[in-house]
Amino acid sequence: MAAFCDWLTHQGWTVTREVDFVDVLAERAGERLLAEAKGRTASPGLDVDTMYGQLLRRMAPPDEHVRYAVVVPDSAMAAAARVPAHVRDLLRIDVYAVSEAGEISQV
Repeated sequence: MAAFCDWLTHQGWTVTREVDFVDVLAERAGERLLAEAKGRTASPGLDVDTMYGQLLRRMAPPDEHVRYAVVVPDSAMAAAARVPAHVRDLLRIDVYAVSEAGEISQV
C-alpha cells in the first residue's frame, strides 16, 4: 500500500490512509479515488474476492467525480481480473498492480 500511496502522491493526489473504513482516499482537483488494497497472501483468490466485497459495501450513490480501485500485488492480477472488465467499468472500479519492485501499473 505504501508504494501505491507514494505513486498517487507523485501523480498529484492528496492521499489519506484508513478513512471511513477505506484503505486509501485520494483527492485531486475535485476527483476522489477510494481504494482497497491486499498484499501477498497464501490465498489470493479469496482475499481479492473479499476486497471487492469490502469496496462494494463502501460505494456511495453514483458520482462522476468518484472512482474506486482495487490494489493487488502483480501476482494476484489473475484473481483481480476475474471480475469482468465491463462490470468494473460500470462500477467505476480501476485495478492497479504493484510489482515486487514497487512499480505501479493500471490494468
